[in-house]
Amino acid sequence: MLPRQHAAGRLEEGSLEPRELYSLPVLICGVAAIIFAAWLARDVLSRDSGTPAMQDIANRIFVGAAAFLRRQYSTIAILAIFVAIVIGLVVGYFEHEHQTTRGTITALAFLFGALLSGISGYTGMYIAVRSNSRTASAARRSLGEALTVALRGGAVSGFLVVALGLLGVLIMYWVVYPLVQGTLPPEAETPFWIVGFAFGASFVALFAQLGGGIYTKAADVGADLVGKVEAGIPEDDPRNPAVIADLVGDNVGDCAGRGADIFESSVAEIIGAMILGATLFTASMGRENPQSLSYVFFPLVLGALGAIASMVGIVSVRPTATPKDPMDELNKGFYVTAVLAIFALILATFWMLPYGKLEYLVCGIIGIATSFVFVWITQYYTSGRYRPVKEIMEASRTGPATNIISGISVGFETTGAAALVIAAALLSSYTIGSRVQEVFPVDTGFFRSAGIYGTAVATMGMLMSAAYILAMDTFGPITDNAGGIVEMSDQPDAVRDTTDALDSAGNTTKALTKGYAIGTAALAAFLLFSAYLQEVARFGGESMQAQVVDLANPRVFVGGLIGAALVFVFASLAMRAVGRAASAMIEEVRRQFRNDPGIMAGTSTPDYTSCVDIAVRASLRQMIAPGVLAVTVPILVGLVLRWEGAAGMLMIGTIAGILLANVLNNGGGAWDNAKKMIEAGLLKDSDGNVLGKGTDVHAASVVGDTVGDPWKDTAGPSIHVLIKLMATITLVMASLFI
Repeated sequence: MLPRQHAAGRLEEGSLEPRELYSLPVLICGVAAIIFAAWLARDVLSRDSGTPAMQDIANRIFVGAAAFLRRQYSTIAILAIFVAIVIGLVVGYFEHEHQTTRGTITALAFLFGALLSGISGYTGMYIAVRSNSRTASAARRSLGEALTVALRGGAVSGFLVVALGLLGVLIMYWVVYPLVQGTLPPEAETPFWIVGFAFGASFVALFAQLGGGIYTKAADVGADLVGKVEAGIPEDDPRNPAVIADLVGDNVGDCAGRGADIFESSVAEIIGAMILGATLFTASMGRENPQSLSYVFFPLVLGALGAIASMVGIVSVRPTATPKDPMDELNKGFYVTAVLAIFALILATFWMLPYGKLEYLVCGIIGIATSFVFVWITQYYTSGRYRPVKEIMEASRTGPATNIISGISVGFETTGAAALVIAAALLSSYTIGSRVQEVFPVDTGFFRSAGIYGTAVATMGMLMSAAYILAMDTFGPITDNAGGIVEMSDQPDAVRDTTDALDSAGNTTKALTKGYAIGTAALAAFLLFSAYLQEVARFGGESMQAQVVDLANPRVFVGGLIGAALVFVFASLAMRAVGRAASAMIEEVRRQFRNDPGIMAGTSTPDYTSCVDIAVRASLRQMIAPGVLAVTVPILVGLVLRWEGAAGMLMIGTIAGILLANVLNNGGGAWDNAKKMIEAGLLKDSDGNVLGKGTDVHAASVVGDTVGDPWKDTAGPSIHVLIKLMATITLVMASLFI
């Protein structure tokens, strides 16, 4: 129930203040998500962890992953402290007023965001590694039980990451609120002061995704090319010296990296939407109307209610012992989450918003529908059921070259559908939100604010299912590790068939979540761009028409050109890093096979540690260059080309990043599943003979998959973070660019 108001706008004595009232559901849902994650963790960890051989392999994976993350986060921590000091000094020096306070808060918020991002990444890895042997053990009993264990293990990470994001933003808001000084009332001014929190989260996520992606793909490429193609041994064969490094890589890249990615996505988009909500706070009469603050807190409340919807989605996945298709079971949970999210959206809009209830409800539903469509598009292009993957399978008949050509063409093709969906979501949510503009009693002077807020609500609608989506994503590496544990512990073929079915579904879920991530990144980039223009207008004054960015202005055009180039050069450096690290891995595996024939004979144990060490050293060394490039270029563009150049860089760089990320994610995912389909015996020659493992066709598909590995697991996911990092850097540094 909203607090009642006297004629002068005062609240009745004893009633909750609006910020207390709107914070309450966020606090309750955030704590509930943590409790739910603890219950899931207890459920997974109480299950049988398998045979002694399974436990030994799982322990090796855990030790390797934990050692890598310790070294990686130690490096990131040093970089983060240095950057925090620099941005604190810069913001403090260039701020027009309250320099010391604003600079100190920005630096500390950056460090807090970086800390929680690191916790999100490590938590995702820890639970996933503990779940893999239990999934492998469950696969000995039934496919349904193994699916349940893997999904719940992944969900622990999903709910902790979402809860940390919600509670982190809420804590920052309440801590900073008493210290805020500015033109707006503190309730609406505070979101502008906590942007450093989002920047810190993006900073750590970029290096976590880069380092983890380089590690996992260097190990994967080395293991596949030498093991499968040259030595002709199966995937995850214990004779392969790189197999442990490969399994470790699944966790540090796909679990830790993606956990940090989703965390920074949620906090950056929530804070950006809160900043836009500050304009509508003023438009709806500010403190004179207690419900005005609802526009600032609405994004947080939607995220909180989405976590509850995701909880129901997870527990609704109760497969039989032998489900026909694991993807069907996972999709059911997603459908349940989406439907409940719509009901939660209805509840929030009619409870909170004083103006535009129906319009913003429709905008949120557009966001939820967009997540559906993005998941379907990604599934179409990366699942073995549909034309694109089948075309790559057929192209493998004539060798690696045609396989690669077919895979690249599929990657390019995916941009068309993605661009149309993003365009439809932005235009429709903006148009519907704009209808509310004339309803507000106060003219804010910031053009299109109601329409832009509509796009922010659509973005938050997409993010309402973030916990379930991350559970599906982490499901992938858990099942991949389970398959490796089953292979290395010499389990019966029937058990390996079970984990192969889960692994195939896991490949699809990983691709789906990358499609979802780039969809949210696209909508979020538009909202963060709008927040940047609003920040520029605040610093520049009324004389600066910040809302107009003219592409005919040479500064804007050159900034856009540099932004697009940054995306491609960044992707190049990421893939080159994988190539260099993989070369060292390949040479080490060949050396061991050459110097110790007993490895192939099964009488000697490979030196797994040396391969793990190569991957660790190479990934930590190679992640620095692309990471530094991503941080420094936006700042230099803003310093040289001023705020207009930075705006052009954001616009065009975002467009180029969205399209390139789609090419890399979906092209790589299609190559991967084409190989999986061939390994499953689904490709035959004209006489009906299976063209499976050990054939030239399979070798061609392995080469294609190897090319796609750094596409989908290193460069593509890192571009998601790059897009939002550019936006948060420019938002934090806006005063420097004027």
